[in-house]
Amino acid sequence: MKTYKYADLSETDISELVVRQGVDLNLIKERVLPVWKDIATRGDAAVRDYTKQFDGVDLDQFKVTEAELEASERLVSDEFKAAIKVAAKNIRKFHEAQVSDLEKIETMPGVFCWRQNRPIESVGCYIPGGTAPLFSTLLMSVIPAQVAGCPEIIVCTPPQKDGSLHAEMCWTAQYLGVKNLFKVGGAQAIFAMTEGTTQIPAVLKLVGPGNQYVTAAKMLASEKVALDMPAGPSEVLIIATKDSNPVFVAADLLSQAEHGADSEAILVGTDETMIEAIKAELKIQLSTLPRSAMAEKSLSNSYAVLTEDLKQAFTFSNTYAPEHLILAFDDYESCLPDIVNAGSVFCGSLTCESFGDYASGTNHTLPTSGFAKNYSGVSVDTFVKKMTFQSLDSVGCKNLGPHVEILAEKEELQAHKNAVTLRLKSL
Repeated sequence: MKTYKYADLSETDISELVVRQGVDLNLIKERVLPVWKDIATRGDAAVRDYTKQFDGVDLDQFKVTEAELEASERLVSDEFKAAIKVAAKNIRKFHEAQVSDLEKIETMPGVFCWRQNRPIESVGCYIPGGTAPLFSTLLMSVIPAQVAGCPEIIVCTPPQKDGSLHAEMCWTAQYLGVKNLFKVGGAQAIFAMTEGTTQIPAVLKLVGPGNQYVTAAKMLASEKVALDMPAGPSEVLIIATKDSNPVFVAADLLSQAEHGADSEAILVGTDETMIEAIKAELKIQLSTLPRSAMAEKSLSNSYAVLTEDLKQAFTFSNTYAPEHLILAFDDYESCLPDIVNAGSVFCGSLTCESFGDYASGTNHTLPTSGFAKNYSGVSVDTFVKKMTFQSLDSVGCKNLGPHVEILAEKEELQAHKNAVTLRLKSL
């Protein structure tokens, strides 16, 4: 992991440094566009061909059967079940607190405005499973959709080489009450849910993270369906000070790096000695990890930045706009206003990203690749439309009507004016 001194970096250097490595979505879009066209034409037959090509398994039926779901009951441990129940309870509790309608406001005497939520009628949740079964993402997608009241929730996730799903994924889906779970992954899953096939229903909105091909497919699909956000390879930026714990920080960097070779784990430190201690600890912990090769490759694409103070650290962090931001020091309260761009923030030395990834309650499906500058993470809001209402009584019509007549006339929209004038004359 190379270390850069912030003071030595020009604005151009910083701009180049924060660009995510290996991500050329335009090129990838060109590669996946034929997949979309093929699935739009051939439907399930095309999905089957791409599943065989990319996942190495030939499936006639994509939907997970009730028998498969029920079989998972005896294949997973009681400890796993208990952990999922705790995570689900916390996630549901946090997201239920997000459900609220705007109270009716009287903007002027007799003029009433309010807003209510309406669930999106059909949503597609993509759950990655290429290098690991991310049943936690199943929780993060399905629970907010259920809280929002979405009547149709479609879930797609890649199959294993034997054509099955991981037992943990099946049991979690069964526990959540998922009825439409499909063994399809990659760009083919995104386009199947976009177009709809005989087996896989079409949806109105797509939600969920994935690799570069999934992200590119989602961005193409946005021509036809709504998206949560561009959510590609995962990333973390950790801000450390001289008071940070190098063992903890190294562990947090590696927990991100083991996601995949294209993940980024960025360290920003205000103390050079601490940065070196963290890098030394990385070597120690890396050797003990089962996914060490993948984590090592990720770290080779990552780097450290030495800043003079926390002000510079937050300036760099806001430019990078990380998916996950960890403040690896306990005196963080005064720094929170300095955070402008981040998907989710983990505050204090004991608050590792893993808590948010699984069970604290916040959602882990977050904007990556700098999109934290203009996107939010998944929430109940992701699964609802916000519909506005208004009502005027006679007092409101008399109070507001003359002003609207003037505005409509100035825009030369006579019918707009007439709609008001006729009502005023009737009062």
